[in-house]
Formats: sequence, structure tokens, C-alpha cells
Amino acid sequence: MELEGRVALVTGAGGDSGAHALYLASKGAKLVVNDVSEESSARVASEIEAAGGQAMPAAASVTDELGVNQIVNQALERWNRIDILVNNAGILRDKSFAKMTMDEFRLVVDVHLMGAAICSKAVWEIMRSQLYGRIVMTTSSSGLYGNFGQANYGAAKMALVGLMQTLAIEGEKYGIRVNALAPTAATQMTHGVLSDESLTHLDPSLVSPGLLALVGEAAPTRAILCAGAGHFARANVTLTEGVFIGRGENSGEQLVNQWDAASDRTGEIVPAYGFLQAERELASAGSSSEAMAVTR
Repeated sequence: MELEGRVALVTGAGGDSGAHALYLASKGAKLVVNDVSEESSARVASEIEAAGGQAMPAAASVTDELGVNQIVNQALERWNRIDILVNNAGILRDKSFAKMTMDEFRLVVDVHLMGAAICSKAVWEIMRSQLYGRIVMTTSSSGLYGNFGQANYGAAKMALVGLMQTLAIEGEKYGIRVNALAPTAATQMTHGVLSDESLTHLDPSLVSPGLLALVGEAAPTRAILCAGAGHFARANVTLTEGVFIGRGENSGEQLVNQWDAASDRTGEIVPAYGFLQAERELASAGSSSEAMAVTR
């Protein structure tokens, strides 16, 4: 019962995605079960309580800032803290970019990206004040690597990686660790996207154990965990050593000629922060100047 006494808010936790809430409850966490459907959130909360756990249903859209804040306040009134946030709510509006409207693009970004930002902001000061927090963003291979017909979804999911990277840096001194989970699972969102045969192996409950590594006491921070069918792997955003070309009218042509060298993955790194790129570029140019104007 590693999560005994912890309070976890899981968004989009009704329907097939109830697996996350049920799993965390099985590890001892008290659950705030959010879903846009009041019936679905109540059903999952009842299932947790029937198994001997503690849970409260919390129906609201993650894009409703007032509704999310009300849920957080209700959780505080009942349990006095929130330790874990799993940003899991999402939708699909798949179409090729040529056929996609901007409204369809914006809607998906609003739910995935803005919804996660709204929920993270709602618990951020609570986690800072208690010097403890675990936040999980739900990213996707569609964002990390791209998928046909998912420009809106892929853009939102990669944006969540950027949100994770920055919140992890800002939350580090407050004991807040922020990670991302990239699931492959048979849910309402993936029916019709993945083949029927593959869906038989992709039970959502096989993804949820990955959460324990991301929200437990020994959780890492800034990790991207890919999970599906009982298989787990790490994804990383890396930076190659690159080449220094410098100034010159033909610098563009030189880069074209040295493209393979700039792309060589030998010795590539996972930067600890974004400005490392600028620092290395300045050093390569022979500058000893600080990259940042203000040290934060």
C-alpha cells in the first residue's frame, strides 16, 4: 500500500479510463474521480468504495476552470490535501489536416493542453505549500512521433511534454515531481483507430501500473513513460553534439554539406533544462557570456 494516505485526483476517470483510479485506490490512495459524466464518475467512485477504498465523484469538464477549482476545494474540505494529479481527460477529433477545421483543432488542444494546465494550476499552490506533489501528464506517441490524421491531437500531446518539462523544473525545490505517461490502450478513444485484434491485448489496466513508478515516493521527474500491453519503455527528447559552422555567407550551404554530422546521435544528451542548448552554442562560438539575463 505504497500510496496509503495519499489523495489523488484523476481526470477523465469514468468509462474505460477508470482503470487509473481503481489502480491507485488499490495501492491505498484516496480518490477524487473526475469525469465530464456525473454517472461515470459516480460509478467508478462507488466501485472503489465497494472494494474498501475511499473516493468521491467529481463531475466537471477539465476546461471549466471554476468547476475544477470547486472540485479541488471539495477534496481539501474532505481530506485536507491533494498529493497526486493524473491529467488523463481527453478527446479525439481525427481528420487529415486538409479536412480539419480550426474549431476541431482548437477543441482538442483546449481539452488536452488547457485542461491539463487548468487542473495543474488548481493544485499547484497546494502542492507547493505542502512541499509534496506528483503530477502526471498523459502524452502520446502521436505527439512524440506523429500519426496521420492527428495533427490536433499530436500537437496537444507534445505540448504536454513541454508543460511537464517546465513544471518539473519549477516544482523541484517544493518536492513536486512531474512526469508524462504515453499509454496504448483499448478505450473509447482508440476503438476504430487501432485494429480489433490489437485491442484485445491492450487492456487499460495493463497501463495503470506505470503510474506507481511516476507518483510513488521514489518517483523520478521529467520522465516520459510509454506503456501498453504490459510493456514499459522510456522516451527522451535528446540533443546531438552537433557541429560548429559559425558566420559566413555560405553557412547554410555548409550545414547542408554537414547535415549527417549535425544529426550524428553519438554522444547525444538529454538536456537538464532548455537553456543548455544556448549555453553550449555560446561556448562553441568561444563566448563565456551567461546565456540567461537573469538567474532564476
